[in-house]
Amino acid sequence: MNCPAVIVDTNVVVAGLLTANDASPVARILDGMLVAAFPFVLSEALLAEYRTVLVRPSLRKLHGLTVAEVETILTDLAQHAIVLAPVAAPLAPDPGDQLLWELLAARADLVLVTGDKLLLQDVGMQGRVISPQAFVAGG
Repeated sequence: MNCPAVIVDTNVVVAGLLTANDASPVARILDGMLVAAFPFVLSEALLAEYRTVLVRPSLRKLHGLTVAEVETILTDLAQHAIVLAPVAAPLAPDPGDQLLWELLAARADLVLVTGDKLLLQDVGMQGRVISPQAFVAGG
């Protein structure tokens, strides 16, 4: 996992918590974030999205964490993150992911790690948007 600073999409964080396979790319990414194994970027909006999704009752049933445990994980992530302010960016392929596009626009060296097929297929962002598998494999 040697690359420039990355933005980790919410779907990767969620999948990392839900997988039973500690060796899976999403688990390795989440574990790496928690121990600052690689540089990663957050914005206040992205951290808030992590929280909103992770404390949903339906998702809490799946991951089995209390709200306090989710808060602890988020605090640990925030302590290790590079916090950036998003900037204006072209429209994202998925309007619900505009906050990721705006964070990606904050620095030209950032890479987005996501499982979102719409974002992965965006031709204009090839090389800047990669799958968890590609990230773990080295880019």
